[in-house]
Amino acid sequence: MVSGYDLTQLLPEKGFHLARALVGTEGTCATILEATVRLLPSPRCRSLLVLGYPDVYRAADHIPEVMEAGPIGCEGLDEVLVADMKRMKIHPRDTRLLPDGKGWLLVEFGGDTKEEADAKARALMARVAGGASNKLFDDAWEEEKLWKVREAGLGATARLADGTETWEGWEDAAVPPRALGSYLRKFRELLDRYGYQCALYGHFGQGCVHTRIEFDLTTREGIAKYRRFVTDAARLVVSHGGSLSGEHGDGQSKAELLPMMYGEELVRAFEEFKSIWDPDWKMNPGKVVRPHRIDEDLRVGAGYRPPEPRTHFAFPEDDFSLAKATRRCVGIGECRKHEVGTMCPSYRVTKEEMHSTRGRAHLLFEMLQGDPLRGGWRAEPVKEALDLCLACKACKGECPVNVDVATYKAEFLSHYYAGRLRPRHAYAMGLIHWWARIASRVPGVANFAMHAPGLARALKWIGGIAPERKVPRFATRTFRAWFESRRSLDAGSPRVLLWADTFNNFFHPEVAQAAVEVLEDAGFQVAIQPERLCCGRPLYDYGMLDLAKRKLRQILDDLRPEIARGTPVVGLEPSCVATFRDEMCSLFPHDEDAKRLREQTYLLSEFLVERAKGWTAPRLERKALVHGHCHHKSVLGFDAEQELLRRMGLDAEVLDSGCCGMAGSFGFEREKFDISMTIGEQKLLPRARACPPGTLLIADGFSCRQQVEQGAGRVPLHVAQVLRLALREKAPASPPARRRRRHRVRRAALAAGLLTVALGAVLLARTG
Repeated sequence: MVSGYDLTQLLPEKGFHLARALVGTEGTCATILEATVRLLPSPRCRSLLVLGYPDVYRAADHIPEVMEAGPIGCEGLDEVLVADMKRMKIHPRDTRLLPDGKGWLLVEFGGDTKEEADAKARALMARVAGGASNKLFDDAWEEEKLWKVREAGLGATARLADGTETWEGWEDAAVPPRALGSYLRKFRELLDRYGYQCALYGHFGQGCVHTRIEFDLTTREGIAKYRRFVTDAARLVVSHGGSLSGEHGDGQSKAELLPMMYGEELVRAFEEFKSIWDPDWKMNPGKVVRPHRIDEDLRVGAGYRPPEPRTHFAFPEDDFSLAKATRRCVGIGECRKHEVGTMCPSYRVTKEEMHSTRGRAHLLFEMLQGDPLRGGWRAEPVKEALDLCLACKACKGECPVNVDVATYKAEFLSHYYAGRLRPRHAYAMGLIHWWARIASRVPGVANFAMHAPGLARALKWIGGIAPERKVPRFATRTFRAWFESRRSLDAGSPRVLLWADTFNNFFHPEVAQAAVEVLEDAGFQVAIQPERLCCGRPLYDYGMLDLAKRKLRQILDDLRPEIARGTPVVGLEPSCVATFRDEMCSLFPHDEDAKRLREQTYLLSEFLVERAKGWTAPRLERKALVHGHCHHKSVLGFDAEQELLRRMGLDAEVLDSGCCGMAGSFGFEREKFDISMTIGEQKLLPRARACPPGTLLIADGFSCRQQVEQGAGRVPLHVAQVLRLALREKAPASPPARRRRRHRVRRAALAAGLLTVALGAVLLARTG
């Protein structure tokens, strides 16, 4: 049992085990500083069997039979959850992997070998033959996708189709597995009686069911209805021999109902146990024993009417409400993980709640409420918490409910600095597109100034740049200049618009040049956008949203003919592509061309996988380490990149390296340098240093490549460069290579001619 206190651990036959008795007391008795736990061995090999049933109730009926087969995991989900996921476009392709049915069990087996794990799964398949559709998965990638379908349950059920919010309150009740089918049927009847709807999913092997229900917690009538419902639900669980909580604990939301489960005498024993540990009742009061009422101290409550300030972003996914957006966080703390994924890089360094996604979301909620935070848009605690946000958007992709702190940060800073000067680095790096255009006229002078020892230090100080950082060198010739000097492919070929972003145009033109070569090899005619157009990505980091909207408006106005024709826009910098796929439609939610452009914009790998039909990716049988840009993983998805590398024959390891730490201009700022490097050193930089010389190091993000180059001394390649490398290994005498050789010969001849003239002048001067 999770509910209540486990006083059975104090019985003589249990050895009077105090430590175990404290497990699950939820901080009401003692503060645990350290704990030693026993672990079960993790199987070396696993197999996943998915069973499909006509409905979730019949799936639950089969749990006893399934558990007799000895699985190491058994999860269940219903058709309502799958429908919610499809509606919200959460793993839409992955749900297609499910076998026929309207209720499913994901059953995992383990063994020392794959054959052993598969044999256990096949034995269960034979036992349930005819009673369920089934599918045994042997592809580890597909297995991972199916587990992601199950893990997405919370995110898919946080809002209903009409935008109604759902809440905890009856989210983890459990019954004995043998009673699960009966419980679910009667629980659905109870939901119907109260007019509630929800998905049913959870740890069915343990009889634990997760739900989120659309309780109305903002009116007195709705709150009274909520109270009646959970009281009836508690009676239902108890009648099936179950526990009010099967996983999360009682806290305040279920503790008032514990007498129904344990009886008054045992609940008094809970009180005596707490009094021994905490005689003054200072430890987490009002929880588990002598609890507050389940309908008081609600986060919203009767009469909740949050302010709705005017904002730049429309927040269309939150019913056009910033207040509703700040209520997205449901507090499970996925953002506080330390080992896997990316979210949340600043929290992983500071270990402070205010720097977690959850902490920042709650501070913004309190700011809008004006309690306890005062000052509105000028609230310094909010500014301090958001200051270390890298705007990586990992929270948007990894948070179960897709909290988007990067967008909240941009919105907040736009108001915080309204009528105020921003820090120097905001102008130096936020306006990089303008500075780069100026510097590109005299790249030699700009590079000298930014790298001459004394002058560079002074200029970095003026720009708020960390002295330890090396400012990227401007290319002697921009990509645009190179592109406009060449002949394009035959005009009869399908046309694509390659987005010449600031970074690959002014600093790394070789990346964009490689992309042109690859797209032409795939049979496309390549064009680029007019020179004045820039997505304005760095502007968001500093809340310069008026300028950002102006840049996007220029793009929509200038590209309307291309948008109308359906011309694909292919980007190379993940953060720039993410601007079109994310921010643009939140800033212009009612502009149909913005929506069309969002659908027509691709990252290079996406375009080649999805739109280059009939093109065969060139083979390159090499090993590769791949670091994914944060926006690439969280906004665009990394599947297409992995698929492209697979088609190329690369033995590619996609690193679970989190955020690189540079995060656009974040790592260049003087005050952020140390935290930037600490983030990089957690995973990415050590792996980059250890990368063998013959192994390719791939990173599509400009800032990611800068972090690796400056922090590990390695020079990563963009996937476009890897593709070009493969093309040239396939056909070393390709026309682009011949053109480059001709250019090198011309440059060498020109240099020799200039040297001859110079020597002649010296000789004339001496003879004179």
